[in-house]
Amino acid sequence: MLTNKVLRRLQRILAGPRLNWIPDPQLWAELFVTANLAILAADIYIAHSVNHFQKAAEYIPLYFSIGAPLVLALIIGLRWMGHFEAPWRDVGSMVGWLSVLVGLGGVLYHLESRFFLDRTLKSLTYAAPFAAPLAYTGLGFLLLMNRMVEARSAEWARWVIFLALGGFFGNFVLSLTDHASNGFFAKTEWIPVISSALATGFLVVPLVLTVTRRFMDICLIVMFTQAFVGVLGFWFHIQANLVEPGHSLFDRLVNGAPPMAPLLFPNLVGLALIGMWALLPHLEEATSGRSWLGATYDWAHPEENSGTAV
Repeated sequence: MLTNKVLRRLQRILAGPRLNWIPDPQLWAELFVTANLAILAADIYIAHSVNHFQKAAEYIPLYFSIGAPLVLALIIGLRWMGHFEAPWRDVGSMVGWLSVLVGLGGVLYHLESRFFLDRTLKSLTYAAPFAAPLAYTGLGFLLLMNRMVEARSAEWARWVIFLALGGFFGNFVLSLTDHASNGFFAKTEWIPVISSALATGFLVVPLVLTVTRRFMDICLIVMFTQAFVGVLGFWFHIQANLVEPGHSLFDRLVNGAPPMAPLLFPNLVGLALIGMWALLPHLEEATSGRSWLGATYDWAHPEENSGTAV
């Protein structure tokens, strides 16, 4: 059949020496961190424009998000094109620790904005989003883990899933506190709260139990649902900002519903899929049928014996 011929041709192309970087999970983790740090620069600019960067400390994450992706792009090129391991390991570790510090410092800075003054649940809900800077901490830990744990191991894959799990739990907290600020005015504001709780529940299972590839198929469906929720939330936030009063669209984006916040859902789906894909060769096939995701992995890695569990 024509379809089989096309698939076999594509399989040979992907297995060629010029594209041998594609199945490297370490590279995908590095690219994920680099892209996210760059995106955070725009997010920080919009968020801190609310008070026009009133304090100098508010520029720290902005400058870091501009400079760190450039450094990471350089060391990624040095390792995967020039085969220089030392700069990738040492400079990447430095960027990782700096990212962790920026995130933890941001949490303390946001809490100090009001919570430490009033010490009430209301002040925590209506203050600057205290959990938002933890995105830097999570990205920093991902960089550090990528250098400390052996790639392609089950432990590496589970660490990636664990960090994606932490992100979805953070989404649960942010969705709950942000939407509580207007008393869940629209019923649709409960969707990301329920959705992120569902994702958290499913992603924790491969970390504490021995699962089969068929369970990963269910996780894949759950992840696609999260991506849809994120796109839907982005549309709702944009629609809300278009009808809000304001002098300009940028003014409404700054002071209205944060348009980039729902995109955390599809973003974390990408990280979870990296971990799920890397975990597949360490899982057994279910006896009552073949996994879709597992079959795709076996097609992409014909040279591997992926039926052995670890």
